Amino acid sequence: MGIDFHHKQNREAYTSRQADETWLKAVRELVPADTINKALDVGCGGGIYSKALAELGIDSITGIDFSETMLEGARKNCKAYSQITFKRGSAFQTGAESNAFDLLLERALIHHITDLNTCFNEAHRVLKEGGIFIVQDRTPDDCTLKGDERHIRGYFFDLFPKLEENEINRRHKSDKVIKNLKEAGFTDIKEMKLWETRQIYKSKEELLDDLRLRTGRSILFELDDEELSSLISHIDKSIPLNRTVMEQDRWTIWRAVK
Repeated sequence: MGIDFHHKQNREAYTSRQADETWLKAVRELVPADTINKALDVGCGGGIYSKALAELGIDSITGIDFSETMLEGARKNCKAYSQITFKRGSAFQTGAESNAFDLLLERALIHHITDLNTCFNEAHRVLKEGGIFIVQDRTPDDCTLKGDERHIRGYFFDLFPKLEENEINRRHKSDKVIKNLKEAGFTDIKEMKLWETRQIYKSKEELLDDLRLRTGRSILFELDDEELSSLISHIDKSIPLNRTVMEQDRWTIWRAVK
């Protein structure tokens, strides 16, 4: 089935969270924010991480997304941030000027595309000399970790192995990402792992309600309503106590320099 990023009912599916301090700390370690004046957030979705870049103190942020529906949600989400603007474009054709940005972020984007060469060539074009490119996504190894009270996503695959197969097929291995970054002309490539806190739920029931809505989880759109109900029941049984749940996902971050 898959998520339709252009459907009006999904306009705010990627606006309800805030970037956690775990993410902000990791980016501060990778990027000297005091030297970044102009940033581009490609595949910005609902603007969660455009807002996070503003919170790092960056003066000017442009969010790019291929879905006008997502951008409508992003503009509403970031209306209090005058330094953020949003434009329609794609990872292959951002519409941004060349040699213009100090920082480019592509978070949770590259698993939606197969042509990394064109994507990374466009990133190289729009960055200034010495500009920093941050790519964040999950590798197949990140996705296939077992489920527990922290790694909720792992439970998805216990019940539906087809989801695990889909994840493996759409995720890029780290060596491929690094190879394509080098081919695009990037240097000083560094890789790090990050357990990013996705959400803190006051109770297990709050988590289950979020799962029912498929909020910000494109993978759950691969399930029909009956399958989703079975998954929620499975997670309910797997987390026996109704207490605070800190959900985290493991990510891989690559930092490269033009």
